[in-house]
Amino acid sequence: MLIRKLFRFENAHIVRNCSSDRCKRSIHGHSYQVEVLLEAHALDNGQMVYDFGLMKDDIRNLIDAFDHAVAFWDEDDADYIAACKQFSARWIALPVSPSAEQFSRMFFTLIDRALSLTDMANGEQDVALHSVIVHETATGYAQCFRADIDNPRIGPVDMQRVVFSEQVISEWSDTTLWQRLLRGKRKHNPRVEQQVISNR
Repeated sequence: MLIRKLFRFENAHIVRNCSSDRCKRSIHGHSYQVEVLLEAHALDNGQMVYDFGLMKDDIRNLIDAFDHAVAFWDEDDADYIAACKQFSARWIALPVSPSAEQFSRMFFTLIDRALSLTDMANGEQDVALHSVIVHETATGYAQCFRADIDNPRIGPVDMQRVVFSEQVISEWSDTTLWQRLLRGKRKHNPRVEQQVISNR
């Protein structure tokens, strides 16, 4: 079974080396929508794949980090990167170009890492990230699947090279989120008292 949670954010970028002159030479913004699809072959004690409320913590924080921020490729022109950092308190340095395709891969990588380090506490079973869809416009989106993460033809996604500005980090509900994910520190979901004990 699949479930889907929709998130939104506003972000600015330049997509270098693309065919559109406007996109590759001028900083511009989009109203992004991100669909996170989780799958499981069993339901938890609440008869859900995964409680939507639990997705409002690490997953929402990771996506919201990109809101009202500028995202840039860490291999871009040094003067451009310096200007992004100087004139925006909210910025993210990425090891890939901030295209919709790479955004979908970045979010898949970040969310998958967060889920893999989460100890479930309400009977969840085999919950996995199915895919991530990033809508850049009303008519265009990119969808990332697990096979797209380790695909040598697409290239690696190096989490160690992702850098969030101090302002972004300071606004997270858990300011240790990024270091926790990088260091592989586990997180425990809250325990839930069972109100109804099913005999099935």
